[in-house]
Amino acid sequence: MRKLFGTDGVRGVANIEPMTTEIAMQIGRAIAFIVKDNSRSNRIVIGKDTRLSGYMLENALAAGICSMGVNVLLVGPLPTPGIAFITTSMRADAGVVISASHNPFQDNGIKIFSADGFKLPDHVELEIEKLIFSQKMAALRPVAEEVGRAIRVDDASGRYIVALKNTFPKKYTLDDFHIVLDCAHGAAYKVAPHVFTELGAKVSTLGTAPDGININHQCGALHPEHMAQKVRELGADIGLALDGDADRLIVCDEKGNIVNGDQIMAICAQELLHQRKLRKRTLVATVMSNVGLELAMQQMGGYLCRCQVGDRYVVETLRKQRCNFGGEQSGHLIFLDHNTTGDGVLAALQLLAIMIRKEKRLSELASVMTPYPQVLHNVRMAKRVAPDDIPDFSEAMQAAQAQLGANGRVLVRPSGTEPVIRVMVEGEDAKLIDELAQNLCNVILRAERR
Repeated sequence: MRKLFGTDGVRGVANIEPMTTEIAMQIGRAIAFIVKDNSRSNRIVIGKDTRLSGYMLENALAAGICSMGVNVLLVGPLPTPGIAFITTSMRADAGVVISASHNPFQDNGIKIFSADGFKLPDHVELEIEKLIFSQKMAALRPVAEEVGRAIRVDDASGRYIVALKNTFPKKYTLDDFHIVLDCAHGAAYKVAPHVFTELGAKVSTLGTAPDGININHQCGALHPEHMAQKVRELGADIGLALDGDADRLIVCDEKGNIVNGDQIMAICAQELLHQRKLRKRTLVATVMSNVGLELAMQQMGGYLCRCQVGDRYVVETLRKQRCNFGGEQSGHLIFLDHNTTGDGVLAALQLLAIMIRKEKRLSELASVMTPYPQVLHNVRMAKRVAPDDIPDFSEAMQAAQAQLGANGRVLVRPSGTEPVIRVMVEGEDAKLIDELAQNLCNVILRAERR
């Protein structure tokens, strides 16, 4: 059992365990211990989003890494996929992201990439935990000239902007597009506007004035309704909403209709199939993706492979199955031909290229998939509780599934990043699934009040 790491690194309220400077320093020391090779100079990249607590955690991580004789490359605020890119581009031994992604500002997290730009597998995270809770590193403190140093990489954003633009077909421009772009006051607040304007688009921005505490607050991918409203007001062609660390994307069409990750995957998978670039004709998605996506893939002559929730598990499945495209309904979209993790800006560029190539508006392209009615509720708890431990809940789930029959499903899972139980009900009857989902939530809430 892991004590610190969840589905996406270490996460929690900043300055409360496990997100303390003491733990951060130990994580830094453990990463450095694992990657250190005395035959050469070792380097670890550290980047962050725009949270106030990022400053203290950045310094603690850097101190821990340097104390083990490994150098640090500080890139400052940069999207999570940008840090993965910089890690591989600069031939670093690891990359560390200080971000709680879509969580509110008081939370923070630590995510780690290996030298190849992929997130650490579970067994390496477990090794880091063992090092932290043992005394193995205590006697291995280098001294004098063997201590590491921290170096700031001032052009990291520019390198990443160039890399993103290179994924967009060189024969295309965005000259005819008016884009509403919501950066959630997060890590992409500088990078994303530059990418789209340099490709020729007219860009109207939202969420580009971070103050340390407004990240994700009523904006970005978690609140795309503000982006959609602005698209309608301005008559823009498309709206793009990123989350705090810019690894996920939610869009809206020219009418202000929200287009989620499932629909974007259907559009991109169809195009990749047409170009014979979708390996094994297979799209990888999680158990949360709408059954409409599965039916759309069948109609296209492709396949849908499902995995457990979490973009890291999508990536692991892609690599294991030797596929190249997948994602999550929440907007994590992974194009392995271009990057090693979900990338909201990159995904937006691929979608825009399809619109240009097909000469169609997004509202037309989104018709490739007909979503089944689906309800998702997030029930917040005082502490993390497994659904199986909630009295009467298993019976309530079985009863709900029986009412839905073969053309519906119930999926309940605890969040891997916060004390929340997610209740998803999907079926043909919108009224019925809403009633069933609410009933399941009520069972959880009654147990919470006891």
